[in-house]
Amino acid sequence: MPATDPTPATPAAGGGELIRFDGVTKRFGDNVVLDHLDFTVDPCKHVTLIGPSGSGKTTILRLLMTLIKPDEGTIRVAGDYLTHEEKDGKLVPAGEKHVREVRKRIGMVFQQFNLFPNMKVLRNITEAPVHVLGMDKDEAEARARELLEMVGLSDKADAYPTRLSGGQQQRVAIARALAMRPQVLLLDEVTSALDPELVAGVLDLLRDIARSTDITMVAVTHEMNFARDISDKVLMFDHGRVIESGPPEKIFTDPDNPRTQEFLSAVL
Repeated sequence: MPATDPTPATPAAGGGELIRFDGVTKRFGDNVVLDHLDFTVDPCKHVTLIGPSGSGKTTILRLLMTLIKPDEGTIRVAGDYLTHEEKDGKLVPAGEKHVREVRKRIGMVFQQFNLFPNMKVLRNITEAPVHVLGMDKDEAEARARELLEMVGLSDKADAYPTRLSGGQQQRVAIARALAMRPQVLLLDEVTSALDPELVAGVLDLLRDIARSTDITMVAVTHEMNFARDISDKVLMFDHGRVIESGPPEKIFTDPDNPRTQEFLSAVL
């Protein structure tokens, strides 16, 4: 499906990573959610974050979307600092214009879809490309229709989100994220709000995207079979730290860390 391929990833200027966390700490009150985290993702790779609830996985995605900011450390995307910028040889908090430019490279699919209920499906998909990227309206609509065909919803362009099932809404949300041609697609427990019979269809769609495009993915999921299928690397989190990482065949069949073994025995 070449018409819907996202923009190819651009490696960081100083190396191969597309995403780099250096010493990132995030606290909520006295609770340290991420503890001096060093974390990288290479271009065109699929990385899945697993671990118990509250271990810091979703916080990574929220930091990348700049919904929250780190208390310590830095984050870079394609070589550019995300929430900092360099001025006069010093690293200072970034202005909103800088943050917006770097954040354009990142798309996210949320648990709760987050579609605009007052906009029809087509406009949900075209709104950001037109108003954020400055895309021509006709071009944005043509791309939106291509994406709707890709996610199996060509006949829903003129429907309102409230008339769609949860699975259909999540497919629209995936199309909306891809419409921005992100280098990185973040997936935050994208099936957790769906009825069980709708989960397989959404996961199959994401598998197809992972296999047929060069988009970089960072996923938080409790769907271990999905993680095993799409991942180049799996990271096990516990108490804000990565306690084990490796290819899925290693993590899921022969993990080294006892905490990973305990977690997987409970969820598999």
